[in-house]
Amino acid sequence: MTIQPAALEALQSLFLGFAFAGLLASAYELFTARRADFQLLQSGGLSAVASVPVVVFSAPFLILRNTVRGRRIEGRPLVFVMLASMIAALWSMASGRVVLDLLMFLGA
Repeated sequence: MTIQPAALEALQSLFLGFAFAGLLASAYELFTARRADFQLLQSGGLSAVASVPVVVFSAPFLILRNTVRGRRIEGRPLVFVMLASMIAALWSMASGRVVLDLLMFLGA
């Protein structure tokens, strides 16, 4: 059984998107001693504009972290967790595709 090249590329995008999201959120926390979250955009001014790329590319990690935390602490329904996981996976594929394209552009 062979895997289609398009499916392999989609899996690469998915995995790279999740890995890059976790790396970016962890690096933000390391350098600022604050957790990355969606409230970074509410600060206003230049800091909100500068945090847009961080939030956009770390969103899959943030969504899953908040979803798992909400399930454990608040007891959110499993359907909510599944929907949030699908949204995070789609977002991860999109951001992973952007990262792969950027790497291909820089390497060529």
